[in-house]
Amino acid sequence: MYRSRAAAGQPQPGGSRQEMLNRAATWLTANNGAQVPYSQGKVWKDGYRQDCSGYASMALGLPTPGTNTVGLATDRNITRPISLGELKPGDLLIDAAGDNNTRHVVIFEKWNNDAHSSYTAYEQRGDHGTDHRTLTYGLPGGDAEFKPYRPVKFGD
Repeated sequence: MYRSRAAAGQPQPGGSRQEMLNRAATWLTANNGAQVPYSQGKVWKDGYRQDCSGYASMALGLPTPGTNTVGLATDRNITRPISLGELKPGDLLIDAAGDNNTRHVVIFEKWNNDAHSSYTAYEQRGDHGTDHRTLTYGLPGGDAEFKPYRPVKFGD
């Protein structure tokens, strides 16, 4: 029986927001049932860097090994700036300021409440690896360096 790469859990270019979130979720258990470990210097079995921008690149289906955080924020072939109120599943919150130890990107999944005071996101973070947790990056009172971006492949 034929199994597509998508059915086998492999990243696919293009696709829907849900497919992007499904790809992001694969790294939660890709390491023999555990999360993919974080590394700025290593590449995972799928060819993507094991840092936050490599992880976001994998979820977006970008070419391996993935772009860096600054590229995710500035390449208008990949993302465009949006407002916080426009965030939808699969959008990104990016802190592109500073150096490789301060820059970060997370993948927005959903708001946790009507007040939009926190959200659930996927991230690849140091000293932990892949995570799916509640965050406040980029929200009023949170880290103001994080800005919301929409992947252009979604067409909206």
